[in-house]
Amino acid sequence: MLITAIILVSWGSQAEIQVPVQVQDSRGLQMLAQVPSRVAVLNWDVAEQVLELGITPIAMPDIAGYREWVMEPQVPESVLDIGTRVEPNFQRLAALKPDVIIIASPQLDLLPKLELIAPVLFFQTYSEHHDNAKAAIDNFKQIAKALGREDIAALRLAKMYANIEQMKARLEAAYPDSLPKVTTFRFASMTSIYQYGDNSTSQYALSLLGIEPAIAQGRTQWGARQKRLKELRHVDDGIALYFRPFAQESQLDASVMWHAMPFVRAKRMNCVESAWNYGGAISIEYMAQALTNSLLEIAPVKPELTRVSISKQQGELNQ
Repeated sequence: MLITAIILVSWGSQAEIQVPVQVQDSRGLQMLAQVPSRVAVLNWDVAEQVLELGITPIAMPDIAGYREWVMEPQVPESVLDIGTRVEPNFQRLAALKPDVIIIASPQLDLLPKLELIAPVLFFQTYSEHHDNAKAAIDNFKQIAKALGREDIAALRLAKMYANIEQMKARLEAAYPDSLPKVTTFRFASMTSIYQYGDNSTSQYALSLLGIEPAIAQGRTQWGARQKRLKELRHVDDGIALYFRPFAQESQLDASVMWHAMPFVRAKRMNCVESAWNYGGAISIEYMAQALTNSLLEIAPVKPELTRVSISKQQGELNQ
């Protein structure tokens, strides 16, 4: 009820008076004539940010792909799909008459054409020159400012950190001797992987859970490096977690190389249900949730409740 009340008050205030809004995006200070109500988003991470503020965008790209790879927050059926992230349908977008278009790095070269349709805000979350997790959070706050939802953003971030603290406590109970070191990755093929390290949301989420990496890896733009599968042997006595989906997952049982990995033989590995590694601020919480659930499944001490559900907790928050 609290968040719902704030949203109603916020929109009520906007209906009474419209004033210009100053927003700091990745290009600098931007001015909007008023708080926009018709919002189009052209990248998944900014789509997440807008949805987490309780706003349904009028359009976004590749909704089917989002539902497979990102999943949370869920996209309402009313949102129009406008093509791909790198080639949106300009005619369809213009016909929707957005008040603002929010983009990320993959759409930066489209900026001049997009500005012919509506004011554009650009938020770069992923860069080797800054802390990606901090950028995601800062961008969330600026998007909230642009959309008149700063109070909602503050509440949501506070709830995220509180939820992650609860996850950390459950992991500490499940691993009473000490929390394990963990390395996360995605399969690129049966013999190569994308290993996550510094500047990845997965490693940031693990750090909030009190967990160190099993394999140290330097900063990159996306927080990942492509490596040979055999490099995972350096996990040593840590835990290796791989993210779903992986199209060839059913073939792992027959892979000699996979079963040669020490962590596989020692059963110090598990899958992680789909969580988007390149998302917005609150994707850090969804990432922490997915990692916590995976680690609880293979923990030496089994908690009474083995899975964390953010959606349930969010429902309680809105009551």
